[in-house]
Amino acid sequence: MKKQSINFSKFSSIKIGGSFDVSILEDCSTPYEDSYLIGSCNNILVGTNPPPLLKLSKKYDFIKIENNTLKIGAATPSGKIASFCKKNNIANFEFLSHLPGTLGGLVFMNAGLKEYEIFNNLISITTCKGDFLKDEIEYGYRFTNIKSPILEATFELESGFLKERVELFKKMRQNQPSTPSAGSCFKNPKGDYAGRLIEAVGLKGLSVGAMEFSKEHANFLVNHGDATFDDAIYLIQEAQRRVLNEFGIWLECEIVILDIRYMMEFKTPN
Repeated sequence: MKKQSINFSKFSSIKIGGSFDVSILEDCSTPYEDSYLIGSCNNILVGTNPPPLLKLSKKYDFIKIENNTLKIGAATPSGKIASFCKKNNIANFEFLSHLPGTLGGLVFMNAGLKEYEIFNNLISITTCKGDFLKDEIEYGYRFTNIKSPILEATFELESGFLKERVELFKKMRQNQPSTPSAGSCFKNPKGDYAGRLIEAVGLKGLSVGAMEFSKEHANFLVNHGDATFDDAIYLIQEAQRRVLNEFGIWLECEIVILDIRYMMEFKTPN
């Protein structure tokens, strides 16, 4: 099995983590059942004791128009998709110009900005357990029930790339920090905003070591240089504890915690 050593303090968007061997999934004969697929590591916090890690081969980085649909490989970066759609006047993918990640990760978490979500124009996906139509998948706000590696997705093809939408999404992201982070730390609870709750319990701008709940947007954990996994865990747990005590709301992580010691701890309590 082909492996690649990855230094997550350089590879991950939050710039935290050690160097670990990551298996490369060339096809579905590669063992994957007990591994976590890391994609481009934009919403992942890697600890000192991660589970087995997996990364898609570059052969899954492709975009093609076929039978009046758009087929995209799961390893394809969002920026590449946005550029392809702009060049070919394809609508409904403008938001990807301001949403980092690879296609597989975006589909897996039904990523999006406000009402613009990747599932809106999805037709089907190809995984290691077969093909699934959109209607066969459970999905919602930052959630799907997809259980095996995504290899490819097929989308409706509609013309009319809108530069105005690109500008709209740019404005929607203006309040988000450029300092290294893993994106939104928590999912927004129904009818509320995680950033508002974090600010309300006095955590906006609070730092531990070089890790901080951003002064620009409280729902972003930002790394000011040499923050550690433990710094991030402390702030995540503190936010969950304070918001639960003050408002009776459990903040569910949008960041994926990859450390065997903590992976069960951050699930919603029963």
